[in-house]
Amino acid sequence: MRRLFPVTDLTPADDEGEWSLDDLAAAYAYPEPDGPWLRANMVSTLDGAAQHDGRSQPISCASDMRIFGTLRGLADAVVVGAETVRLEGYRPARAREAFAARRAAAGQGAAPAIAVVSGSLDLDFSLPLFVSPLVPTLLLTGAGAPADRIAAARRAGAEVVIAGEGSRVDPDRAVRELADRGLTRLLTEGGPRMLGQFVAADVLDELCLTLSPMLTAGDAQRIAGGPSVAVPERFALASVLEEAGFLFTRYRRI
Repeated sequence: MRRLFPVTDLTPADDEGEWSLDDLAAAYAYPEPDGPWLRANMVSTLDGAAQHDGRSQPISCASDMRIFGTLRGLADAVVVGAETVRLEGYRPARAREAFAARRAAAGQGAAPAIAVVSGSLDLDFSLPLFVSPLVPTLLLTGAGAPADRIAAARRAGAEVVIAGEGSRVDPDRAVRELADRGLTRLLTEGGPRMLGQFVAADVLDELCLTLSPMLTAGDAQRIAGGPSVAVPERFALASVLEEAGFLFTRYRRI
């Protein structure tokens, strides 16, 4: 059974079918443009694990991946940490016919850009993510990144964006640099360390969190890691979807 529980209304979906992409796109639509909007999409087990055996796929499900694709279909850019690129085997975003008209009406390109955050640029630039994307991959790095790695990235076709001093990428500056390039509908898919940096820098506007009905124990990371904030920030529940015990929640900054 599938249900959609918006905070303001109750609209049941087809019990035997699946949510349409149009319904999901409407449910997860970005707010009207007023500067950049950064949302995160993460999955967690009941006991707080953001991954199993180093990957998020084992704690996910088909509908979670459908929402994952919808969120990508709405975004201008997908922001992801270098470690997640390595662990999850990231590939370029692809153009999807289901979102073509919606993206064209919003003035977006055929597919979102992938923006990789890396201070060291310790990445394999021969991967398809860098050499054959539909939209050039962006590399967000610090001014002190190794010159030879910057040159290698550019030779591969990536656009290098300086968004911090030394080897550190400043989360607030990263968001502003992307917005300056017209990329205001932003989606981050982790990993946990990078999401923690966005939370600590107070630049996260929305969290799309899938709660997986699984228990893993162990010592897997939470969805956000790193230094804690001085005062926990309160977010408001915007909507909840449910399927087979999975809860697909959406929280927005108050």
